Amino acid sequence: MSRAVKVVHEKVRTAQGVVVEFKVWRVPRSEHYPEGIKYSFFAAHGGKVLVGYDNHTPKGHHRHFEGKEGTYAFSGIDKLREDFRRDLTEALKKMG
Repeated sequence: MSRAVKVVHEKVRTAQGVVVEFKVWRVPRSEHYPEGIKYSFFAAHGGKVLVGYDNHTPKGHHRHFEGKEGTYAFSGIDKLREDFRRDLTEALKKMG
């Protein structure tokens, strides 16, 4: 495989106006993508990122939450979805 193949793309807008988007690509295994997966999971409201997880080069696996960015211990797409949903639930509670 020599190029990225999109395997998931879901995008919704909630009643509160929050845009939630999941993207997953299968990519060639490499130093930057050892799992052979590239992903971007984000939720935004009014132009502000509420929560996000992605693994673009050169940062690797990382998380955006409460205006901060930190590393993320990726252990599979199912766990990633679970962690994202947990953070999104927390962010929506804080939104009111």
